[in-house]
Amino acid sequence: MQAKRALPISLLAIAGALAIATGIAAAEPPCHLDRIAEWPTRTERNQLLVDGAVNGQPVIVKLDTGATRTIILRPAALKLGLTLHQTRSRLYGVGGEADLELAWVDELAIGEIRRQSWRLLVAGGRDRDEGIAVLLGEDFFEKFDVEFDLAHNAVRLYHPVACSDRSLVYWASGGVSEVEMEAVDGGRPQIVLSVKVNGHSVSALLDSGTQSSLLNLSDAAAAGITPETAGVVPVGKVGGLGRKSVTTWLGTFQSVSIGNEIVRDAALPFADLYKDATYTPRGSFIPRRAETLQPMLLGADFLRAHRVLVLHSQRKIYFTYAGGRVFTWAASARGSSQPKQGP
Repeated sequence: MQAKRALPISLLAIAGALAIATGIAAAEPPCHLDRIAEWPTRTERNQLLVDGAVNGQPVIVKLDTGATRTIILRPAALKLGLTLHQTRSRLYGVGGEADLELAWVDELAIGEIRRQSWRLLVAGGRDRDEGIAVLLGEDFFEKFDVEFDLAHNAVRLYHPVACSDRSLVYWASGGVSEVEMEAVDGGRPQIVLSVKVNGHSVSALLDSGTQSSLLNLSDAAAAGITPETAGVVPVGKVGGLGRKSVTTWLGTFQSVSIGNEIVRDAALPFADLYKDATYTPRGSFIPRRAETLQPMLLGADFLRAHRVLVLHSQRKIYFTYAGGRVFTWAASARGSSQPKQGP
């Protein structure tokens, strides 16, 4: 009787491999957002605050996507007993420059998130932030996709799974605006997007640490509004970590367009934001303005009026209108800031 021929081992291996590969393909997970953390967030004076701890000591943390690096404020660093180290670096922004020091933090904890052995910048010589200790910057947020859901007092951190470039706005099926994030220097992470003010294109920094959105003086002028324009009024001064402050005016702009959302008759403050943010390079006598400073700041007022998903993984921002005035200023009760969807 003739014996049956066995399949060669190589063919058996190939068949087994195909079966395994088919099983893996069928088991691929659907696109979803893997939630890493949800932080209860409160708003005080239009500042987004969460509770945290530095080296086990409770602190108040301000969410500040406008800061390229996380900063611990100097009064808090001293109160926490941190050792400060001098640097030759400066921080530039609204209000000019600020000296920088360094401090080593064993652990910064916020909810489920723990960041250990972190060398933080130290800045700010005045305890004017009413107990705020840490400005959590974009160097932290860029590692996640971030949802600002301030209507429900929450900020959520995600990692996407098998999503490629799909829209991940899970809370709405329509009325969603989308805008690309502009390319930035990888060493100075920022969330930058394009905005049109009265048809004039400006780069805007999504800055959760700024209480009210602001436009630079020269770009307001390019959009047809100056301090001398009829109806424009001075509304005080604004500042940052720098030593100085800048005079601010409030003007009504015909339109502000972000993605496919248009805000008509927007009462928007403007100022010469970076007039004191200058430095003199070595070997030169000519002062220069600091680089990477954006001409518009989209602040916490914008975030409060929207539900926003910042997808660092896709370099895109999605948002839906949540209600209320998009641009607010404490001294202002005029102007329409109700957005409409449009091209």
